[in-house]
Amino acid sequence: MAAANKNRTQRSIDGLSHVDCIDLVVRNGTPVAGVEEIATSWRRCLTAHRLDPEIQAAPHIITEKEIKDSRESLRNLILHAQEELDRLYAIVGPQQYVVLLCDRDGVAIHHRGDESLADAYKDCGIWLGGVWSEQIEGTNGIGTCVTDQRATTVLRGQHFRTRHSNLSCAGSPIFDPLGRLAAVLDTSSMNPQTTEQSLSLAMAATKVSARGIEERIFREYFRHAWSIAAAPSGGSDVAVLLAVDNDQRILGADQIARRLFNLNDEVLNRGVALATIFEYDSSIFRCKRMQDVASRLLRTGTDEPWNALITPPACGMSGWCSPTDALLHSRARFGMLAHLPLSVDPPTNRGGLAPARATRICEYIDSHLQENIALEVLADIAQLSVHHFARAFRQSLGTPPHNYIVQRRVEHAQQLLRNTDLPLSEIAIVAGFTDQSHLSRHFRTITGVSPSLARHRFRTGPDIPPLRPAHVGS
Repeated sequence: MAAANKNRTQRSIDGLSHVDCIDLVVRNGTPVAGVEEIATSWRRCLTAHRLDPEIQAAPHIITEKEIKDSRESLRNLILHAQEELDRLYAIVGPQQYVVLLCDRDGVAIHHRGDESLADAYKDCGIWLGGVWSEQIEGTNGIGTCVTDQRATTVLRGQHFRTRHSNLSCAGSPIFDPLGRLAAVLDTSSMNPQTTEQSLSLAMAATKVSARGIEERIFREYFRHAWSIAAAPSGGSDVAVLLAVDNDQRILGADQIARRLFNLNDEVLNRGVALATIFEYDSSIFRCKRMQDVASRLLRTGTDEPWNALITPPACGMSGWCSPTDALLHSRARFGMLAHLPLSVDPPTNRGGLAPARATRICEYIDSHLQENIALEVLADIAQLSVHHFARAFRQSLGTPPHNYIVQRRVEHAQQLLRNTDLPLSEIAIVAGFTDQSHLSRHFRTITGVSPSLARHRFRTGPDIPPLRPAHVGS
């Protein structure tokens, strides 16, 4: 009965002038078929932005210098977006769509489109330099996407300004590796015959490309960490990205993982173990091959299986990676999750240390590197005999306790070489070695270079974030 009453009061957009439709929705609060998703935006445009839907002002286009300045802060994102933009345009271009990459202000700073139609696109504003903030242009696929921070489609007369009633656009947000809005990817058409079905297909392709760009910049940002792309088994649309260190502590999470697993900045800075989210085979993180590892994870405390593709860090113990390695490391992998060659049951970690106990022991080692760490003390923390502990530790971490401690000391020395000007003799003592020669011998064995050469590379090579390098405990 309630549904029937709603249908009787709901009006259709057909037969109404554009201004009358806006007035009916905003001032009277009458539901109108076809504009339910953008009614809130219309209300903002009329009451908050105080826009006139009938104003015929031409689109605002910024200058080439302003475009160049706007691009500067997104230079890295633009670099990693090129392949996704090409792929998206190959899909929507034949239908006369333009692909626009826009900044957080709704300014089109990069594009793909038919250059022979550039003048017509510029006249509509859907070209390089077009400004599409909701405050200026009203409801549209770019500006409304920026405001709502969610994927937005606006079909012809759903635009707030009458001038845009022949345009159709589909915008999807792009979030940076820290979960903040970084840009918007949009596909726009000036064809007045664009159908809802056509725009829906363009939206689906745009979402996939936007997530591909997010994945690429996430992997590049956390290139010194292990990257995990995971999605529930069974074809779910939900896919997440996590970055973890060699002790399987979560360093970063994309915006979907943050929302799904309640991982805000405070939680991540405090430190959270991967085991609190997933049950997994810890031997994966001892893999010495620089290749992706397909795995099946279980949501901790549930029987829900997830498909995962786990990627080792792009850079080895030396802390330096080639441009080719970095490029391969950052390529998108979400599309592979549904087709991974996985066994029926997720792997288990029988015989090793429980994840929580392994984390506690690793944390103890990290906080006592300058001291003599006795095997008996570690076994006592694990509540195991020395013999049982040594065997369980090796099974879980992939190396005997003594070797692991040496590797952690080398990694600590790397951090000091990267971030301080301390002489090598002092770094050796702070990192837990007996003297400089003791440090140099182990450092060269593990990294393949001397401490002095490593310091030189840190200072003259590419920007290297202070994250742990690959293969702790391997």
